[in-house]
Amino acid sequence: MQRSDKYEIISELARRRGFFWPSFEIYGGVSGFFTYGPLGTVLKRRIEDKFRAFYTRPHGILEIESSVIMPAKVFEASGHLDHFKEPMVECTKCKRKFRADQLLQEQAGISDMETEKLNIQELMNEIQKRDIHCPECGGNLGSPEYFRTMFSTTIGPYSDALGYGRPEAAQGIFVEFKRLWEYARERLPFGVLTIGHALRNEISPRQGLLRQREFTIMDVEFFFDPQEPACTKIKEMENEKLRLLLAEAKLKGEKEAIEVTVKEALHKGFIRTEWQAYFMVLAKLFLKEIGVPEEKQRFIEKLEWERAHYSTQSFDQEVYLDRWGWEEVSGHAYRTDYDLKQHMKFSGVDMQAFKEGRRFIPHVVEPSFGSDRLVYVAVEHALQAKKDRTLLRIPRDLAPIQAGVYPLVSKDGLPEKAREVFQTLVNKGFTAEYDESGSIGRRYARADEAGTPLGVTIDYDTVKDETVTIRDRDSWKQVRTEIKQLPELLRAYFHYEKNFEDLGRLIKG
Repeated sequence: MQRSDKYEIISELARRRGFFWPSFEIYGGVSGFFTYGPLGTVLKRRIEDKFRAFYTRPHGILEIESSVIMPAKVFEASGHLDHFKEPMVECTKCKRKFRADQLLQEQAGISDMETEKLNIQELMNEIQKRDIHCPECGGNLGSPEYFRTMFSTTIGPYSDALGYGRPEAAQGIFVEFKRLWEYARERLPFGVLTIGHALRNEISPRQGLLRQREFTIMDVEFFFDPQEPACTKIKEMENEKLRLLLAEAKLKGEKEAIEVTVKEALHKGFIRTEWQAYFMVLAKLFLKEIGVPEEKQRFIEKLEWERAHYSTQSFDQEVYLDRWGWEEVSGHAYRTDYDLKQHMKFSGVDMQAFKEGRRFIPHVVEPSFGSDRLVYVAVEHALQAKKDRTLLRIPRDLAPIQAGVYPLVSKDGLPEKAREVFQTLVNKGFTAEYDESGSIGRRYARADEAGTPLGVTIDYDTVKDETVTIRDRDSWKQVRTEIKQLPELLRAYFHYEKNFEDLGRLIKG
């Protein structure tokens, strides 16, 4: 598999096998919007459920669902109206519009760290100095201007009732803090999760699922007492290692991450809060669970001018991807008391906590993940070739189809028996697929490409002794087991209680 071909292979496979594809194709498409097909929808949901298993259940984190459209006042208070904008430049010839900073990065090789510091006039100077032209037609570029990357609308029939599509899900948690604080029995620390759509009116999205105008975000806001910032679980994680590229090192031009333990990172002040370090470790372990090895992950600290307006320290968790290099999959921000303080100021509602005679505004650390980016990351890291076949080695608990059921041939009562086995698995709660089209080899190949971990084949021996063959997607090994044991064995397998070799008697061949 050619390195440069990987993105194209994924895009073609995703369309053909029903994972995802650009939306509105019959009308020529609109960049930044994607549709999930039957397999992609399940994969995305399984990733989000695994996220819940990592973040909510073990920590008692609450989950809410909030509105995608919010009144302008919310974003005036949060600061998004002032800060959520990007530099845009227009081609004077073809009228296409692009992000000015990205053109400098792509055509002049200037780093994003450098372009982040440039104001509008400085961007213009650099574009002229470096003779940057339109990447589509080669035309001259006009003067850059700021473009607000938030979708606006009116709420109801009143034109002055301005609303915006949320560019992040966090504000839905902050504006409801008072009720959530009461629900949590006014005890700190506590966390709140929201998973839902967000909208960003990107100027020129060109990275597939990695940069969309409508996407799913998973935000956790974890509230704690700033005078008692100790993480109760940090001892469990202090020997875990994190690969960090610190802001100070970036300023020196260093590009290699250092590997340190959590204990060392906190002792040396690399990470300012224990809860921040704890959630960064969880993020590393979570990515490993969806198939990304540690050496393909790092946390890069944002410089002061790169950070969001609400943050005093931020790390981006990045994953190395074949075409794009290092790309962000999650952000980890120490938001202090900024958001609650702002909403308290603009709404007049008291957002303070009360504890042992003290009134204070809780501080917040935020792990925030892009669900769609994780889908792409999982697929890319699962994509492998074996004997000229394409395999998707998606972790077994994430696989959209858990088992394929196949009659060896389409005669002699084997299809009827296979459908009986298929229905048994479906009734027991497994996601299974029945397939009798083409040779058994072709069916196995289709299943491997779709990431289906197990293939259950009904053959002539099945009719005699009620046993079936189970085939492993990754090793292509096969075992023989009894039909009546299938549901129990498969349930243990998908819960990682059994390995493939434990599913039956190994068939040598």
